[in-house]
Amino acid sequence: MTKSSPPPVERAFTLMEVLVVMVIIIGLAAILIPSLRSALESAKATKDLSNLRQIGALMQVYLNDKDQVLPATATWTGTSGTPVLYPKYVGSRRVFQSPFDKRTSLETDLAPVSYSINTNMYAKLGANPSMLKVVSPAANFFMAPTYTDSGATRTWAGTATSAPDLPVGGTGETTGTHRSGKTINVLFCDWHTEGVTFGPAGTAGTFKDTTSNPLGLKHWDPTK
Repeated sequence: MTKSSPPPVERAFTLMEVLVVMVIIIGLAAILIPSLRSALESAKATKDLSNLRQIGALMQVYLNDKDQVLPATATWTGTSGTPVLYPKYVGSRRVFQSPFDKRTSLETDLAPVSYSINTNMYAKLGANPSMLKVVSPAANFFMAPTYTDSGATRTWAGTATSAPDLPVGGTGETTGTHRSGKTINVLFCDWHTEGVTFGPAGTAGTFKDTTSNPLGLKHWDPTK
């Protein structure tokens, strides 16, 4: 009689092997998660710049129709009752919402608006603020994201019916939107966009510098 072969022995992982695999997975996650977060933030920053570029293009068309005079401060985006950029110059309100602004997107007058115009464009250029009066358009801030920092929380309050002017020096903004709070995107008066270093007020060359001469004044004051 032929003897049957013994059944094959199934080898299981030892506890040590399982622990080694877990350590490798945790190590890879520790390496990849920060990279993934950085990639996601970079994508948001790119989209934020794209939004500002589109708004700059819309503003140019609007200003060509309005003899270079800026729209009213509170409703520059446009509402159902007072159309400005929307809906004549753009078909969706989403371009006015930064990807860093986590509020629910809407297509109503309550639509989130994340960007605001430098308040000095109105305070310094007179009753009918004309872009033709801007002295240093390549250096002067026209528009940027507007929010308020409160510890680890960032609050966005602008809507289509109330898009607040960008406070001079970014009052309430203690950190930038990206690069660990070091950078904020800005649309300049010559319609180029740029990531600007964010720092405390009074630091020359940073977003919140309002007093240094000439850089801070040129950033914020369209008559300089």
